[in-house]
Parts: sequence; C-alpha cells; structure tokens
Amino acid sequence: MLEILLYPLSGFFMKISDDMHDKKNNRILGILAGILCGLFLGYLVTVNLDAAYIFFGVFIGTFLSKKVNCINHIITAIIFLIIVFLLGFPEIGIITLAICSIAAFIDEIGNDNEKIYAKSKMLETFFEYRFTLKTTIFVLAVFGLLSSFYPAFQVYGIHFMEIQTLIYFLMFEFAYEFAGLKFDAIYDRVYNIFESME
Repeated sequence: MLEILLYPLSGFFMKISDDMHDKKNNRILGILAGILCGLFLGYLVTVNLDAAYIFFGVFIGTFLSKKVNCINHIITAIIFLIIVFLLGFPEIGIITLAICSIAAFIDEIGNDNEKIYAKSKMLETFFEYRFTLKTTIFVLAVFGLLSSFYPAFQVYGIHFMEIQTLIYFLMFEFAYEFAGLKFDAIYDRVYNIFESME
C-alpha cells in the first residue's frame, strides 16, 4: 500500500526540485527536494516491479536525452541508485525496460522542444504532458488486466503491469503538475520557514 503514498510524493518532490533549479536557482532547496525524490523512488522500485520498469525507464530515458543536466538531477540520481543498491536490484526483463526507456526518451526529446511544438497544438500538448510513457503504461496495464482474465494471453519477454499501476502513475503525474502550479506559493512558504530558522 506504500505505492499510494510514494508515487505522488515522488512526483511532487521531483517537480519541486526541477523548479527550484529552473525558476529560483535555489540549489539547497532543490537538492533537498531531489534527495527526498531519490529516496522515495529508490525504495519504490525495490518493492514494486511495475515501478522498477517505469522509473528505471525514466532514469535511462532522461539520461540518454541529456536532461540530467544540473546538480539537483545528479544528486537525485545518485541517491536513487544508492538506495537501489542497498535494498537490492530488482529482477527486470530487458524488453519491457527498453520499451519504457524508449517511451521516456521520446517524451524528453519532445518536451519543451519548440520545433516540435511549432508543428501543431496537439503535439505540443502531447509532449508537454509526456503522453508517450503514459500511453505505454496504459497499454501494458490493459494487457495485464486481460491476462488476469485470460492467463494464456501473454507476449514473450514483455512484463504486463497491474491496472492499479496506471492509477498510481497518474497520481504521480497529478502530484507533479500540482507542484508546478502551486510552486510559487510552496516556495514562499518553505523559504520563509528557512529564513525564520536563521
């Protein structure tokens, strides 16, 4: 049941860490948020196989697209990997991992890409909200639901996800977007707390 908490918390702190760098250039708060994100994701991928495919895919896709490009991202990645190595690397298949990694890579290449955004409003929306990975998870979750009713429905080498994983990932995305929308208010509150402690 920890997934219900860890998915949205990871999304929330991921976005806070990103915006601390992008909007406020506040390394300290960005790193703190990144550490929390790395801790939550690291634990999550060691206890849930679906999460392992998703977030290792995000890690690989982000790395290959050169979006791990600031100290916040680097420390988040280091904490994530340390937790995984301490708690145990999950047994995952290469094909499903490759599918999730490619989907995440496509999302990162398209996100904030003005050349792609200029082609159509639909493409802008698709990549602004990173729908490639969402669609991939949706398909794998639907296949997983089908295989629960028809066990013979399998695709060799591909891990089908549980339908609740789709819900959990949407919670992750909702928390990510919520943190972005409310970032200024969150930043002001956190900054004031740190100011009062000095």
